[in-house]
Amino acid sequence: MPNEPTLGELVRRLDAVHQDLKEDFRELGSRLDSKVSMERYQLEQQARDDALKLLLERVKGIEEAREQAARLRHEEAQRIADRRAADRRLIFTALIAPVLLLILTVYLNTRGAGS
Repeated sequence: MPNEPTLGELVRRLDAVHQDLKEDFRELGSRLDSKVSMERYQLEQQARDDALKLLLERVKGIEEAREQAARLRHEEAQRIADRRAADRRLIFTALIAPVLLLILTVYLNTRGAGS
């Protein structure tokens, strides 16, 4: 019989177990209160997806604007290069060609006059 607990000791042990269970239930309740409901989680996920979609659309718009600006710069550079080529042809036909023709005429006149 000395190994068997007394009634007072059993009551104390049961009281301790009861207190432990109360603390565990309080802790479990506080943990459950901090959990998010599935509906709220889905709403937050949808809002996050919408924000991401808007951000992707904005980035796409910026990239398209940059590509268009680069394309316009390239077209402008091409127009400038074409204008320079046209100016060179004009300079050749307006200045150099008459000078060459004048030199050729003078050369042929001096050659013809000398014959």
